[in-house]
Amino acid sequence: MKTTKVLATLLLSAVLFSGCTFKDQKAVIKVNNHAITQGEFDKLLEQQIESSPFAKMGDLKSNKDGFLYLMNAQSVVNQLVVQELMDQEAKNRGIKVTNKDVDAEVEKYIEHFGGKDKLAEILKQRDIDINKFRKDIKDQVRMQKLTDSAANTKVSEGECKKFYDKNIDKFKHDKMVRASHILISANPFQINQEIAADKKNKLSEQEVKAKVQQIMNERKAKADKIAKELKADNSKFPAYAKKYSDDTNSAKQGGDLGFFEKQRMVPEFANVAFTMKPNTVSDVVKTQFGYHIIFVTDRQEAGTEPYAKVKNDIREYLVFEKRKKAWDDLVAAAKKNAKIEYLDENLNPDTINKKLRNQVNEMTNGAKDKFDAQNKKKQPAKK
Repeated sequence: MKTTKVLATLLLSAVLFSGCTFKDQKAVIKVNNHAITQGEFDKLLEQQIESSPFAKMGDLKSNKDGFLYLMNAQSVVNQLVVQELMDQEAKNRGIKVTNKDVDAEVEKYIEHFGGKDKLAEILKQRDIDINKFRKDIKDQVRMQKLTDSAANTKVSEGECKKFYDKNIDKFKHDKMVRASHILISANPFQINQEIAADKKNKLSEQEVKAKVQQIMNERKAKADKIAKELKADNSKFPAYAKKYSDDTNSAKQGGDLGFFEKQRMVPEFANVAFTMKPNTVSDVVKTQFGYHIIFVTDRQEAGTEPYAKVKNDIREYLVFEKRKKAWDDLVAAAKKNAKIEYLDENLNPDTINKKLRNQVNEMTNGAKDKFDAQNKKKQPAKK
């Protein structure tokens, strides 16, 4: 029943995928007479396509009537309009963001990535300078403050208890294990990609394959050495996890993963962890992520989490839901009262929806129209 870091993750991706100048300043959408440019649309579309699971399917941008292009364009248009509406709403409400606010938020990113150096490395990979990064952070904090200004985020004890009683099944669990782990990442495909990306390498396909195997062997040997040392003295596990583990999130907690049910982990990992006794260290376990050393610290039988233990999680979840509703209400009200002009008809949501409908009908022999017609018949007649 965890909802932690959901909003933070969304904001994180928004920040790290931003940060570029817009070459084409031609206005394509106007929101209350404020222009959104072709450059802004093109850049956000490119970022969305690059980060989507369809990025490797070829040039999705070349066919502007293609299904995947239209789906992405529809999403980008909505994002740009909502972003502009909320910027205007924040200005109207006098929302201010101080340098202190930005500093506090930057510290969260530093902690999330495991230090200033790691964050700097990621920003460099994204070609984002620190000043642009701080500007993006400032914009995100402004949106957080806007949401908080519209949301009543107070959650009473009664609301928490009511949620717990009404959703008691959510707090039931199967047998659980508490374990820590150290991950030595070793994915042959990823290693292959890294070798191929290095332009200095002039290796044949067979040489690349041999190099991949060599690196896999080296990382396996490293994992074996760590496991052997920890089997001799498991009190060193937290320190070793912080020093060696490639799972940076759990490494900060000494490798601790907390309690988890068997189905939450990949089978190779879970099958070993659930056969181990507390206070024991495993041999090296290989999964798709690499080589793991597992340290089981506790076990728990199936049962129901007591209210006192999950109360804070419930409160956090209900606060998140109130903020989400406040945001959705703000967006809906702003859209209702806004003057939105689509200067490029191809970006008009009605035009995009019509093209998408036609494509779905072509692919399914008119199933979309038939489905909508059936639903319309089921709707109660308006009085």
